[in-house]
Amino acid sequence: MAQGDDVGGAVGDDALEGRLGHNFADPDLLARALAHRSWCSEQGGRASNERLEFLGDAVLGLIVADDTYRNYAELSDGTLSKVRASVVNARVLADVAHELGIPAHLRLGKGEDASGGRDKESILADTMEAVIGAVYLDGGMDSARDLVLQLLGDRITVAVDEPGESDHKSRLQEEAVRLGRGVPHYELEGSGPDHARRYLATVYVAGQRLGAGEGRSKKDAEQVAAQVACESLEDERGGENA
Repeated sequence: MAQGDDVGGAVGDDALEGRLGHNFADPDLLARALAHRSWCSEQGGRASNERLEFLGDAVLGLIVADDTYRNYAELSDGTLSKVRASVVNARVLADVAHELGIPAHLRLGKGEDASGGRDKESILADTMEAVIGAVYLDGGMDSARDLVLQLLGDRITVAVDEPGESDHKSRLQEEAVRLGRGVPHYELEGSGPDHARRYLATVYVAGQRLGAGEGRSKKDAEQVAAQVACESLEDERGGENA
């Protein structure tokens, strides 16, 4: 679909291709990945993104499983499953969709759009899977792998450190409040071009710098910084108990 096309409230997809790092040989695949069934029903029954979502879900799971299997030989099958669940879920996929600016590109029916469909976690997660499926069909497994690891590589690293317990920000806040030090404060710095943006997050607790971390998104950087801060608090408690 050409840039500037305003069908269904969406904007042109050329900029999205740039953020994905994949130029589609068949642009219709990307347009279909962004087409929610509510929009398709208003367009005379055009194909929605549901079949691409089905395919993308399988491709995504395989890529994450393959990456963790190859790169983390020390992890058991149960731990590998927990790592995969930490990064392959609706919340994470919706976050990634927001980071890519997908809400602005969605083709939604008028009613779904008016009811806030562009911010619905389920719609965004499903669309993200459909986009992965579209990249796979257009460029093959190598292109799909490059995209998935570009988007989820940092999250996989965090999940491997503590599979099933990768929400370090919540853990840090609970611990800081329990210790009477108040709510953690994060400071963020961005660097690099838009298509390869990186962020540095620094976290302070009661004015004390406790950790810093980098990531492709602000949320990823904050999670890494919070993980470091949690470890600092654990070391601090260990020293007090020595």
